[in-house]
This record gives sequence, C-alpha cells and structure tokens, in this order.
Amino acid sequence: MAIDPVCKMTVDETTAKFKTDYKGSTYYFCAPGCKKAFEKEPEKYLEK
Repeated sequence: MAIDPVCKMTVDETTAKFKTDYKGSTYYFCAPGCKKAFEKEPEKYLEK
C-alpha cells in the first residue's frame, strides 16, 4: 500500500487510478484533485 502524499490516505498501488512519476519515483493518489495538487507543487508535499 502507498500513502497519498497530499492527503495521506492509504492507496492500493494495484488498483490506483491516479498516479504520477516524479524524480524517478511513482506516487499514487486517491483522487484526481490530489494528483493535480501534487503535480502543481510536488516539493511542497515531499518536504516533510
């Protein structure tokens, strides 16, 4: 299971509809809004 970097929900990688690659890693999202927010400002969600 992966953690949505935007909302911190648990996401199953095998069934996730929303994902993106960034700097060699794949990130999974629970909804299109989270994916869009991450793609707009990825470093904002990865600084923690």
